[in-house]
Amino acid sequence: MASKAFYAVVAGVGPGTGAAVALRFAKAYPVVVLARKPESYNDVVADIKKSGGKAIGISTDIADPESVASAFATIKKELPNTKLAAAIYNVGGGFGVKPFLESSIEEIDASLQSSPRGLYNFAKASLPLLLESTEDSPYPPTLLVTGATASLKGSARFGLFAAGKFAKRALAQSLAREFGPKGVHVAHVIVDGIIDIPRTAQREANGGAPDGKLKPDQNADRGKQIAENYWFLHTQHRSAFTQELDLRPYVEKF
Repeated sequence: MASKAFYAVVAGVGPGTGAAVALRFAKAYPVVVLARKPESYNDVVADIKKSGGKAIGISTDIADPESVASAFATIKKELPNTKLAAAIYNVGGGFGVKPFLESSIEEIDASLQSSPRGLYNFAKASLPLLLESTEDSPYPPTLLVTGATASLKGSARFGLFAAGKFAKRALAQSLAREFGPKGVHVAHVIVDGIIDIPRTAQREANGGAPDGKLKPDQNADRGKQIAENYWFLHTQHRSAFTQELDLRPYVEKF
């Protein structure tokens, strides 16, 4: 049953991780989903409502601090007398694979806008609310940040993508050290591999090995998948916080 006193907010809810995490957290809380365009969140909102949960979608440009502030003002209006239990930053963008000398300044800007700048805006808005929840939240108030393989290594032709992901990881790590002692759990999740969604159906991963792609849905075969791991991080006791969690198929090279 959804809690009436607390809610969760998910920024970035395209098919895959964002949608699956929103659906999982909706089992416990009303969920607010943020994306630039309604077509990115309409299906998720409808699925949550269909399953008996409560969801609100808000069009938000996460790279624009005024847009983010407006989104959180709308949340306060739509969900009065509630507190923030969990904030999940799952915004993608900035992905490009090309030789460095063929890249443009616009492409490096896109990577930095969606990764460290977007997280900065989201964390600036959500952390004060998470701090207000430390005394009575059902679980430690949580800020979860989605990373990627490129958060750890800058492979050839992935330089622009890695630049943003490295910076986002560094910011998340710093926030964990600053706000963990204040009772807010900040964790960075490295999603290492191809996610099994319709868009990647024709892409072979790990030589076509069974379960060679990451399953985002908590209802996928063989147990807990990406969304369940995010929920696991949220429910951790403060005596044993995980700051960084790697998720990858058993056959993924790393």
